[in-house]
Amino acid sequence: MNTNPVLQLKRIHKKFPSVHALKGVDFTLRAGEIHALLGENGAGKSTLIKVMTGVYQRDGGDILLDGQPIFPTNTGDAQALGISTVYQEVNLLPNLTVAQNIYLGREPRRFGLINWGKVNRDAAELLKGYDLDIDVTQPLSSYSIAVQQLIAIARGVDMSAKVLILDEPTASLDADEVQSLFRIMRDLRSKGIGIVFVTHFLDQVYAVCDRITILRSAELVGEFEAATLSRPELIGHMLGKELAALGEHKPQSSHSSSEPLVELKALGHNTNLSPMDLTVGKGEVVGLAGLLGSGRTELCRLLFAIDKRNSGQLLLDGKPVNFSAPREAIIAGMGLCPEDRKHDGILGQLSIRENMILARQIKQGWWKFISRKEQEEIANRYVKELNIATSDIEKPIEQLSGGNQQKVILARWLAADPRLLILDEPTRGIDIGAHAEIIRLIRKLCADGLSLVVASSELEELVAFSNKVVVLRDRKKVAELQGDDINPQRIMQAIASN
Repeated sequence: MNTNPVLQLKRIHKKFPSVHALKGVDFTLRAGEIHALLGENGAGKSTLIKVMTGVYQRDGGDILLDGQPIFPTNTGDAQALGISTVYQEVNLLPNLTVAQNIYLGREPRRFGLINWGKVNRDAAELLKGYDLDIDVTQPLSSYSIAVQQLIAIARGVDMSAKVLILDEPTASLDADEVQSLFRIMRDLRSKGIGIVFVTHFLDQVYAVCDRITILRSAELVGEFEAATLSRPELIGHMLGKELAALGEHKPQSSHSSSEPLVELKALGHNTNLSPMDLTVGKGEVVGLAGLLGSGRTELCRLLFAIDKRNSGQLLLDGKPVNFSAPREAIIAGMGLCPEDRKHDGILGQLSIRENMILARQIKQGWWKFISRKEQEEIANRYVKELNIATSDIEKPIEQLSGGNQQKVILARWLAADPRLLILDEPTRGIDIGAHAEIIRLIRKLCADGLSLVVASSELEELVAFSNKVVVLRDRKKVAELQGDDINPQRIMQAIASN
């Protein structure tokens, strides 16, 4: 492998009004290597990529390409310099043909007119190098996501043959499609192209990568050779915890019933989650542990019918159910506090009151409208019970802090009298005081006998209130821990196990 750097980022800083997103981060990509860029949510990966590609302008530091300083101000600049990015969501135009997408903006011309014959011939020849023998005159949308990914990569490499950034390219691919992509990546590496590979799948990191750079909390943790970095060490660096240093935390005792409320039997999704079995008892708290991208959120979405399962059964009170939409899950007594509350949880311009009564209104039906008086009673009750900091329940929810927004979402579901509450990262992005209050509320719900599924990257949180912990890795269930096995050390061991 060539040891000469093709791309270097030195002491990169990026600041936004409310956050220091990159704090003196270094990154070095060699020609002819596949380099993994890893980190949990908020680590700075996306910001670093956007600085590399000119989407964001750095506030400090240097970027060198082949040893020369560069100053890309947009993605077009970066592509002209030799840096291309392919995202998880293919950013091509589905209504145009494959050939039109590949040569968009750089079509060969003859006598001032686009030479469509040459466009189609060149596109077909280019794709043969990627083992794609397809009709390039067909719309891009007529092909699978995997094929669209390879077309985007072919376009990127053809435009810029120095650096290729792959941002979560395998997230929507099945196992065979992943292997096809890896073959292409290895072939590009052999041609001297430097590849930045952003992924949450650790098995894939070790399958294809030469080196690994880890970010945490906007800072560089370190750069490592993939062949010499053990999986437990990698996970410890990402989480900021050493496996051996974790104590034997014991969970608080809580009451649960052996009587099942919800049962998953080989429930799965072709690309989002491998089939798994899981039982949530009445009054039981099931924690979902794993790194970002492990399948925690995907499982929550399947349970709540946001995504449709492709295999298995979901049983409620021992009877099979087949929810076609979240509304049916709500009527059946389920609730979900999503990971991304700003985009998926709150309706920002609606009032606190209006946000709070949504689930209850859906559950009892729009034909049985909740009176304004009852709405106000519900809102005022939960503002008091959950200690929501507001002077007016008519205030738009977007004006509240993150922690108070989270409490409003919790109140929304409590007002609907749920049987199963699914909490996806309930304490992410909130201040310390609100964090403690959310944990207190979860413990109270446990004591009240509500069944809970809680996905969290905070191991100590899961240990504190879970009756059992399901460990996920690479969208598969790899362990189920109970009793004395519920402690941070055992959870991390399960995440790291081969």
